[in-house]
Amino acid sequence: MLSPLDDYPVHQISEPMRHVGTSDRNFYDRYYFNIHPTGDVLGTDDELFCVIGVGQYPNLGVADAFVSVKWGDDHRVVRSSKTLGADRMDASVGPIRVEVNKGLEQLRVILEPNEWGLELDATYDGFCQAHLESRHFDRQFSRVIFDSTRFAQVGGWTGTLRVGDREIDLTPDRWWGSRDRSWGIRPVGESEPPGIRVTDTEAGFFWIYAPVRFDDHAMITIIQERPSGERIMQDAHRIPMLGAEGEATWLGRPEHDVRFVPGTRTVEGATLSYYGPRGEKTTEVEVEPLLAFPLLLGSGYGLEPDWKHGMYQGDLAVQGQIVAPDPAYTTWGLTEYAARFTSEGKVGYGMFEFAAMGPHRQYGFES
Repeated sequence: MLSPLDDYPVHQISEPMRHVGTSDRNFYDRYYFNIHPTGDVLGTDDELFCVIGVGQYPNLGVADAFVSVKWGDDHRVVRSSKTLGADRMDASVGPIRVEVNKGLEQLRVILEPNEWGLELDATYDGFCQAHLESRHFDRQFSRVIFDSTRFAQVGGWTGTLRVGDREIDLTPDRWWGSRDRSWGIRPVGESEPPGIRVTDTEAGFFWIYAPVRFDDHAMITIIQERPSGERIMQDAHRIPMLGAEGEATWLGRPEHDVRFVPGTRTVEGATLSYYGPRGEKTTEVEVEPLLAFPLLLGSGYGLEPDWKHGMYQGDLAVQGQIVAPDPAYTTWGLTEYAARFTSEGKVGYGMFEFAAMGPHRQYGFES
């Protein structure tokens, strides 16, 4: 299973590059991008949210991808899956592909014309330095279920997005976004027999992820908690622009005060506060959600039993969906909000990704 990458001096283990250092079925290697508007586009007819994902699952022999766009009441998804070959440098899956023009700075994303009327050809330019986040590690009944590394970056887009008979010229002054690259172990593919996990009545998923771009810096915040509030993972840094002096600065321990639409888990606002080693508040950010995007709808993140990340679909499968957005998906599921962030008199835009699945004591969710 040799590939062109084996000709480069990048090996980390005594195997060809097609193979990874663990036989865990859940090893993955993934690109994520989003496209969202800035302030002058929000509230206009051009307001939309787009998410792109391309992943490889070496121990499952599968690669898959999706592009999902919500524009008003029009939500379209194109997704594809293929058998993973030897060349892991090939980040294409059917009509969807990612090209790295300059590592950690510029990438191109393409969705070729298709029968579902969704097309994309756009270049992503990083605005800030790529930020290596805290390691994500967790066990359930002694088994490692998360052990992954991720870096994140905010930036802007240049190119064209077509949805049906409408087309947008993406320009970096109006269309921003964030991206991440992650790899390691997390649950993927077909569901496994639960075994003892069926007794875990306290299982839950509480998650906040907020990459934000301001005029002269970026902020990235991550919080994952158990239902009790015990932290599994956290990260909070201020990140310089590309070309600026200095490195990422730790903001302190992040705390959250999320406000919900009554009777739901839909976010209507939030305050993120940060505290230094002696308990002093270092800064505070107000979050105003502006557009809710249901990440679970059609993307393979686990909701549909017949299309999950890493699930074998044959040598090549390409599917599409055109659906009316269902508010239920943003009432309880993993939701990505295009949001306005205000901190220290400055206004920025980015994503507030949120989920409160299962119990969480702080907010009175008991089941």
